[in-house]
Amino acid sequence: MLLSVDHVTRYRYDRPVRGVVQSHRLVPSTFDGQRVRDWGVTVTDGLAGGAFRDGAGDRVQAWTVPGPVSEIEVRVTGTVETVDLAGVLRGHRELVPAEVYLCDTLATQADAALAALAARALGEDGPLAMAHRLSALVSDAIAYVPGTTTAKTTAAEALAQGQGVCQDQAQALIACARHVGTPARYVSGYLFASDGDAPEAAHAWAELFVAGLGWVGFDAANRCCPDDKYIRLGSGFDAVDAAPIRGIARGNGQEILDVEVAVRQVQQ
Repeated sequence: MLLSVDHVTRYRYDRPVRGVVQSHRLVPSTFDGQRVRDWGVTVTDGLAGGAFRDGAGDRVQAWTVPGPVSEIEVRVTGTVETVDLAGVLRGHRELVPAEVYLCDTLATQADAALAALAARALGEDGPLAMAHRLSALVSDAIAYVPGTTTAKTTAAEALAQGQGVCQDQAQALIACARHVGTPARYVSGYLFASDGDAPEAAHAWAELFVAGLGWVGFDAANRCCPDDKYIRLGSGFDAVDAAPIRGIARGNGQEILDVEVAVRQVQQ
């Protein structure tokens, strides 16, 4: 499938700030399931800094915007050719061992309720079957209801209230997987949403490490493994660590954030 992306993030400040520094993970991953045809990132008045590929295989680009700054627009445009690999991250080069992703974060710590949910997925039919059961259990336990959580909601909090968005479902799945000894990580990207899909073009899911297969994606929000409707950007321990844009503004101005994302299928 050939997918086009138009992703605009606008930052406005109620009073000018002295400058802004950002770190971007906005370039699609390189693996057998996707190939970039063309891709570009622009930042209003931005100066591109150093770029590198980190140990997890993600491309990281630094940007600086000198002040005074009242508004910044980060625009991402491009097309990506995707192939359905049934969620398997095949051909992705990275240096970090999978066991690193057994480490918990504040957002993905398993409380008693998450531990009990994870225990229900255990069985004698192998790690892949267990991972599928675990994803289904999280889908059942946390209903997809936009606007019911915030960016700071933890996996335990989302499970307690029984609803959330893709970020909450992914972090709950990660917390459960790690609790039973399965390395798991958070993935940010895009989704070409069709009928019945969670309608978030900017999307997130989890990857669990399955012996014999490697990293396998699970999207609890849509009860599936990522296919050719998905574009993978990057990964991390949780939503904050895998955020496509991270940064800091120097000054006391209040930040107002606005995000628009459109993913479309292109005729090949």
